[in-house]
Formats: sequence, C-alpha cells, structure tokens
Amino acid sequence: MLQIEIDNGSGFCFGVTTAIKKAEEELAAGKTLYCLGDIVHNGMECERLRQLGLITINHEEMARLHNTKVLLRAHGEPPETYALAQRNNIEIIDATCPVVLQLQKKIKKQYETTDSQIVIFGKNGHAEVLGLVGQTEGKAIVIEKFDDVKKLDFSRDIYLYSQTTKSLDEFHRIIEYIQNHISPEAHFQSFDTICRQVANRMPNISEFASRHDLILFVCGHKSSNGKVLFSECLRRNPNSHQIEGPEEINPQWLEGMSTVGICGATSTPKWLMEQCRDELLKLQ
Repeated sequence: MLQIEIDNGSGFCFGVTTAIKKAEEELAAGKTLYCLGDIVHNGMECERLRQLGLITINHEEMARLHNTKVLLRAHGEPPETYALAQRNNIEIIDATCPVVLQLQKKIKKQYETTDSQIVIFGKNGHAEVLGLVGQTEGKAIVIEKFDDVKKLDFSRDIYLYSQTTKSLDEFHRIIEYIQNHISPEAHFQSFDTICRQVANRMPNISEFASRHDLILFVCGHKSSNGKVLFSECLRRNPNSHQIEGPEEINPQWLEGMSTVGICGATSTPKWLMEQCRDELLKLQ
C-alpha cells in the first residue's frame, strides 16, 4: 500500500492568501473585478477565479479602463500604476504583500536621499522586481545571479536589496563578494529583505524530500519561488518530478515506490495538491 504525505508547509504564503481572499470577497458581492496580471503564478488557481468572474488584464488594458475596480496582487506595483488609476478614476483593491510594501518604501526612501547604486538581487521582468525598480524611476541595477555582481562599480557606494523570494544562500554569497571587492572609500550596506516565510521553506522542503521514495512537486511553470524550491527537492531526492496538476502524473513513476511526498510552492493551492493525492490513490 502506497503511503502518501502532503507537506503541511507547502501552499499559499500569507500575501497570496490575502490577495485571493480579497478577490473572492469582491466577486461574491457580484461586482466586476479586474486583476492586473495573474493573481498567482498557478494556471489552475487563476482558472478557478476566472470562473468566479475575475478578469485578468495587463497594463495596456488597464490604461483603457475607467470608473471600475482593479486588484493589485501580492507582488506589488510601481508608482506609475497608482498614478494611472487616479487619472482613470479606478478604485484600487491593494493586495500588495506587507513584506513587499515595506521593501518598496525602503528602496524609495534610499533613492530619494542618496545618489548611490541601488542594487536589487532579483529576476529581471518579475512583477515584484518591476515594482521595486519603479521606486527608483527605473535606475536601480538588477542582478539575477551571483556572476552579475561583477558588473557593479565598486568605486561607488552600494545599497543592496533582494526580491523577497530569492535564495538566502546566494544573497549571502553576493554580500561577501561585494565586501571583498568594494573600494575602502566607498560605503556598502545590505538589507536582508527575503521573506522568512518563504526562506524557511527551503530547509523544511529539503527535509521533506529526503523522507520519501518519490516527490511530486506541484507548481506552475511561471513561479520563481517554485523553481528555487524544486531545485532543492531535486538536490535532496533525484527522484523528484515537477508537475502542474494530477494529469501529468506518470504511473510508471510509482513502480517500486513505498512512500510519495507531495509538496509545492508559495503559489500552489492546497486543493491542487489534494487532487494529486486523489489521483495517486486511483492509480494504486
């Protein structure tokens, strides 16, 4: 008999849970609600909310809207989005994660009070990073990976921040490199802005992956956080597979397996992991 365990630590983080709850409340009241970008990087959850009436739009489409409501998801937005909403009489339902909001304020204050290099460790083009760079009128430098740190000007002051869902270990490697290369005349300061709710999932999921014969990591392919967590699963347990939903489960994976662990990213709904469990039970 196959033993199946769903990881208790997986599933929506606080910010995503809040955004979805706000959307559900508005839709339950029968109101038209637009969401700027996918509310969460999970296609199945987006589809569930679409069926409830949520309309996902991009920035160009928002520019054509007037006198309506638009939800801003947990990732946050740059100041221009709020200015556009004001011009078009759009009511903002702001579901920006409190951790992201705090980070935006820090970067904005730093930008307004210094002429130094503001550096963000994050993924270029990611919604959260666009919101952070927007606090600096587009002047912040984004570094995606450790090697990118070498392009900084070490003769000038550096203020380093991080996208909330990045790897803590890689962030510390970047800090160490800057400390070792910055000019004695220049000032360097780093701000650990990585969300602990996300960062703590790394050791937890590592331990979870090592306990099972087979790991099914349920996650949308757009999720940055998912990529990081799945790579950790794979490192601890080479018999790990990333799937978007139950239909991607290959019955051959179960051959000779005694225990299966099901886990996911901060953008993975619990109901989807439960559907994967139910599919496994059918395949036994």
